[in-house]
Amino acid sequence: MNPSIRVLIVDDHAHAREGIRTILRSDPNFEIVAEGNSGLDAIRLTEEWMPDLILMDINMREMDGLEATKEIKSRFPYVKIVMVTVSDDIAHLFEALKKGAQGYLLKNLNPSAWHEYLRAVVYDQAPLSRELAQRILLEFSQKETLKAIDSPLTTREQEILRWVAKGMSNKEISSTLDISEHTVKNHLKNILHKLHLDNRVQLTRYAYEKGYFQN
Repeated sequence: MNPSIRVLIVDDHAHAREGIRTILRSDPNFEIVAEGNSGLDAIRLTEEWMPDLILMDINMREMDGLEATKEIKSRFPYVKIVMVTVSDDIAHLFEALKKGAQGYLLKNLNPSAWHEYLRAVVYDQAPLSRELAQRILLEFSQKETLKAIDSPLTTREQEILRWVAKGMSNKEISSTLDISEHTVKNHLKNILHKLHLDNRVQLTRYAYEKGYFQN
């Protein structure tokens, strides 16, 4: 059984924090260790409490969630950060991923979807949405990329990397390649280890930067 997931909530609206708190407390796997109302709070409380997961608003006073995310990931790369926002503006969400966030949740999303998604983020199993994967592709297609030569990955691992970068889940990859989901998970562990990366977002950026999608 996995240990409790220690969560820091950061939002400058008390009502929003209360809503997030209510959702998380309905699942005993989540333990709320602290709450803050600014980006500066997020940095200070992360250092104090060392949470596993931060749920953070984007627009906040003093320091917004994007800059706080960048600072936290530079100092505490292990922590997972999910942006919780009322906006589905793809530009904001993509910027959050570039700053180091692992994902995002819309505040109006059905609460029943939160628990499964957040567990997937913490355990590096959450796929990128198709739209965000496409946005990353467009971002890097405008830049010079390196050819995927001398890769430390096997042919199968490179194949799985491509599907991950397209936003596919482990289950979808296993079905596409006709292998077990457990096998996919093990391949992903090996890929992350070989490339010295931490999660699927970093894998996606690596795939595009190294030219895996060039014709």
